Amino acid sequence: MKKLFLALSFFGALATGGAAQSAKNHNFEVAKNLDLFNNIYKNLDLMYVDTISPGEVIGNGIKAMLRSLDPYTEYYPEEKTKELKMMLTGKYAGVGALIRYHQRLKRVVVDEPYAGMPAAEVGLKKGDIILQIDDTVMTDKSVSYVSNSLRGDAGTSFVLKIKRPSTGKEMKFKITRRTIKLPELPYYGMRENGVGYINFNSFTEGSAKDMRRAFIDLKKQGATGLVLDLRGNGGGSLAEAIDIINMWVPKGLVLVETKGKLKPANKEYKTRLEPIDTVMPIVVLVNGETASSSEITSGSLQDLDRGVILGTRTYGKGLVQMPIDLPYNANLKVTTSKYYIPSGRCIQAINYKHSGGGYTEHIADSLTRAFKTKNGREVRDGGGIKPDVEVKPDTMPNIAIYLDRLDTMEVMFDYVVDYIAKHPAIAPAGTFRITDADFEEFKQRVVGSGFSYDPVSEKQLEELVKVAKFEGYYDDAKAEFDALAKKLKHDVARDMERNRQTLCEMLEQDIVAAYYYQQGAIEAGLNHDKLLKKAVEILGNKQEYARLLAPGLTD
Repeated sequence: MKKLFLALSFFGALATGGAAQSAKNHNFEVAKNLDLFNNIYKNLDLMYVDTISPGEVIGNGIKAMLRSLDPYTEYYPEEKTKELKMMLTGKYAGVGALIRYHQRLKRVVVDEPYAGMPAAEVGLKKGDIILQIDDTVMTDKSVSYVSNSLRGDAGTSFVLKIKRPSTGKEMKFKITRRTIKLPELPYYGMRENGVGYINFNSFTEGSAKDMRRAFIDLKKQGATGLVLDLRGNGGGSLAEAIDIINMWVPKGLVLVETKGKLKPANKEYKTRLEPIDTVMPIVVLVNGETASSSEITSGSLQDLDRGVILGTRTYGKGLVQMPIDLPYNANLKVTTSKYYIPSGRCIQAINYKHSGGGYTEHIADSLTRAFKTKNGREVRDGGGIKPDVEVKPDTMPNIAIYLDRLDTMEVMFDYVVDYIAKHPAIAPAGTFRITDADFEEFKQRVVGSGFSYDPVSEKQLEELVKVAKFEGYYDDAKAEFDALAKKLKHDVARDMERNRQTLCEMLEQDIVAAYYYQQGAIEAGLNHDKLLKKAVEILGNKQEYARLLAPGLTD
């Protein structure tokens, strides 16, 4: 025993000495490379043929350094700290409107004013051409330049000059900027069969309170089931996510554990309030753009068997960032830890390797590990949250993609602007439909504009013809190739008729948004949402809902 003790002491001393030596070497490498960087810049500043900008050159060096880490560790110099603040709070000071560049007009135009914001209050409309802000002409400026000019300190005013395409008149508006908070909960309401629906798109400061109010209101309206829509929700505040999950699970549960290099990064996040409802069935809608705090919410509800997850696999962001103040009013947002949800799994989908300049490595499904939910269902780490029920969204037809693109002739945008001018009011958002005559007018405008788009099938046929010629089969099959080429020939009017339903849905959402803003556009889109339809179906079938959460069930 004495010999064993001495041996263990010896190896312990070696380990301690090795750790100390490793730390000493690391510190030396840090000091050496910082000294090299400092000397390189001093020599460049002294000897380089042209005068160099310290902010630009060193800023590029900082960005290159961070690029070798992960995409979430970012540097914000003083002039960009407002971007970080907006990301964390969802707030900025401006007029509250989306703008875009109109390719045909070669001008920046108003795309969508936000409800209750200065742009909407003074009467700006979709399609208004931005001509001037105070004394500065905007007709030759980029979207980013115009956007920065519209923003400013809350309480400051400016005169905006626009041209309204429907009348051809130039108009002036005096607008006072104020703090704009993007709506994190743009729409909620009752659906059929007593199902409440909440569309939630950002975990910003205070969003949990809005979620609580919406859920309580739905319960008062008679909701017996809930659909929580997190599709496209890129996340945000971890604290807000904890409080939102707490609405449906008991007080005192550990929902998230973060683990990092430093002790302050290692934390447990528990529910701290009494829940509102722990029994109402919940279906959470997710997709590939559901990330971060959205994955904590959906993953925790899945791990605790508190809700059914429906849709497609989520993004897979299992990393936590912390903002750090730097000298000279700069900031650094740095990844400090990974987070682990109730089953003990981390859903990070990508490993960021830092050797050799940095590279990414997707975690293969075969390398993921199995964990158990509260009921004993199998779930896995890595690769985001895999839904309990997978439902893929419909694929948008090629012609619809091109008609909706910003860099085409924008026939759809112009049609909506003209429609708004002709119709002072429309039916409520949930019931509005365009008529057959409306669609026919739109179709004729598209055909008459000379609109065209890349025919994927024709391109594939061209490639097949090349291969057939190369292999010597073309001459024998020429007649068949010619017949197929005629059938695949572009016909915009025919293609529009073939995809009439999708194009009508797109037009209806764009038109409704101009009258009822984002809330109305979401409500209109729900009429054709097959994921919502499936969610309502699951909530209406108690046996199926229970089966999906039953112990031992795996996909």
